[in-house]
Amino acid sequence: MPSQRLIEMLVGLFLLFAIFSLAVLAFKVSGLTNLFPTKSYAVTAAFDDIGGLKIRSPIKIGGVQVGEVSNIALDSQLFKAIVTMRINDQYNNIPNDSSAGIYTSGLLGDNYIAITPMYSKTVLKEGSTIEFTNSAMVLEKLIGQFIYKIGNSGNDKGEKNANAQ
Repeated sequence: MPSQRLIEMLVGLFLLFAIFSLAVLAFKVSGLTNLFPTKSYAVTAAFDDIGGLKIRSPIKIGGVQVGEVSNIALDSQLFKAIVTMRINDQYNNIPNDSSAGIYTSGLLGDNYIAITPMYSKTVLKEGSTIEFTNSAMVLEKLIGQFIYKIGNSGNDKGEKNANAQ
């Protein structure tokens, strides 16, 4: 029969293993860390407006995730957002004349970058820049423009009626 001390050590080791496993699971599920990072290459693109794009937002081609946003910075000369994307190495045949646009998942969902491949024979590689970009459509701006146009169209009719009399 095992001694009391041996049983206590086994229970302690089991608890340590359980706590470690839960910590690894929590980090893996939350996406805060990647224990086994995939090989990837960095590509940059400049956008006028990135909306709600965040670091770790997905990069998609045809709805399939091919990478994620790794950094967002401001170009102090042009005042554009410079987005650095990490694209998985297995997708190493993306043409360098492709375009990138920022879209929203659903009406109020998270933003992601969609790359639309074009027809060039040369491909994106480490340090490449995507030249053709489409900025995010910010819902608040669209609503503001709509309200402004509605307000002005009412004033235009009033002015026309006053001028006609």
